[in-house]
Amino acid sequence: MPGTDKANILLVDDQPGKLLSYEAMLGGLGERLISARSAREALNHLLNIDVAVVLIDVCMPELDGFELAAMMREHPRFQQTPIIFVSGVHLSDLDRLKGYACGAVDYVPVPVVPEIFRAKVSVFVDLFRKTRELERLNHELEQRVAERTAEWQAAAAHLRDREEALREADRSKDEFLAMLAHEIRNPLAPIRTAVQLLKVETLSEAQRVKAREVIERQVEHLVRLIDDLLDVARITRGAITLQRERTDLADVVARAIETSRPLIDARRHDLVLELPAQAVAVDGDAVRLSQVVANLLNNAAKYTESGGRILVRVERDGHEAVIRVRDNGMGIPAPLLHKVFDLFTQADRTLDRQFGGLGIGLALVRRLVDLHGGSVGAHSAGLGHGTEMVVRLPSAVETGTRAPGPSAAPEADTPAARSCRILIVDDNRDAADSLALSVQLAGHTVCTAYGGQEGFELASAFAPDVLLLDLGMPGLNGFEMAERIRQQPWGKTLALIAVTGWGQEKDRLRTREAGFNAHLTKPVSGPELLRTLGAAIAGMG
Repeated sequence: MPGTDKANILLVDDQPGKLLSYEAMLGGLGERLISARSAREALNHLLNIDVAVVLIDVCMPELDGFELAAMMREHPRFQQTPIIFVSGVHLSDLDRLKGYACGAVDYVPVPVVPEIFRAKVSVFVDLFRKTRELERLNHELEQRVAERTAEWQAAAAHLRDREEALREADRSKDEFLAMLAHEIRNPLAPIRTAVQLLKVETLSEAQRVKAREVIERQVEHLVRLIDDLLDVARITRGAITLQRERTDLADVVARAIETSRPLIDARRHDLVLELPAQAVAVDGDAVRLSQVVANLLNNAAKYTESGGRILVRVERDGHEAVIRVRDNGMGIPAPLLHKVFDLFTQADRTLDRQFGGLGIGLALVRRLVDLHGGSVGAHSAGLGHGTEMVVRLPSAVETGTRAPGPSAAPEADTPAARSCRILIVDDNRDAADSLALSVQLAGHTVCTAYGGQEGFELASAFAPDVLLLDLGMPGLNGFEMAERIRQQPWGKTLALIAVTGWGQEKDRLRTREAGFNAHLTKPVSGPELLRTLGAAIAGMG
């Protein structure tokens, strides 16, 4: 594209608010976002610019999304342009088939999950760039063919390799998107069922508790899934910075066991921990290393039959610190041993695929271990013979013997915060109302607003002690509202807490610079919310 390296992403929706929300979600991609409020306006853009991907609302006046997609597919220039339908209306299977018949490559339901939405669009933008690069290479090759046949043959062979790599990348992308959709639908199904059950008036209290527990477990599963996806993206971009310090591996393992304990106990496994008398320390990030061990423990727990045995051993081997996680589970077939740490690799170990997964847990393990200058390997005698995962890290200087006692003390209960006045501002009504209910149940006085301007006007009259504020809102966004609040005499001392779907380090840095006291990433757990509120209120004296 002349004059810029940015790709054009065309957003087509007749509702300005939805266009603004899509622009906010996709702004971080660094591409050119072009909005059209009708199919005719979209066609005009398409005829004048080169578009990487088109996101189309299904229900629009005059020409709807299906008709626009069909018209694009009839034009030779747009036959290969990726089309993604975005719809807040539930589409029947017949409607979905109609959309795919019109040329759509994907479908995104509303409400949109920002991280997944960006990931899908990013895939097609990357593919667009690779295609343009391929076209450029083709043009160069055609010029060289006329000059030297030998060079042309070598270049042609190279081109075939590139094309195969692109085809393989495209196949991997399709498989990953299908797997991602499967893994997201899995927890959504019991969540929907549990929500429907909670509407039944005759449901017993025990049944209500069980339904709530189902929702909580499945939401946690979704959060872990999204966190893993984000971690892979951050590591791939080199956006993860390790917080290195001298770390005892016993503490790392203790934290990991605490994380994995619910799954281990649920499957009734016998967990054995073997620690050396002398502490084994490394220069590493304790949080990330605990994530490594927790992923290995989760993997062992999932792929070991109930009542199995898992051994975790920490030892020193020369100048290396070693963590071994061994199970007596299903084992790994020999052809897969060298691939288990590759991204999106997963052994089809059960016919019903009851454990699912995106095949990113062990890939995260290897990449985090690599960042620490270590290595990780898998060993198995084959199916039915268990698995041993071995992590090797450069060890720090030896320390004295470890004092006896538990490796990790239980976390103390969070002291109850005094009651105060809290204003909640979020343009998502369900998010605002559910958060308000949680805060009210904790004994606070709550006022709720569903937009930045409304929230700013309420703040002056309500005089809150704490403001829980969403960032990505149409009109007056969270940063703009925070700036106005801090300019008011009554707003200089109140506690500002961001509650947002943006959770990367750059987002947290931006909220700190904007004067926020804390940053919570959605979905926020109850204990985390209460801890943050307690700290904010305590800081106010």
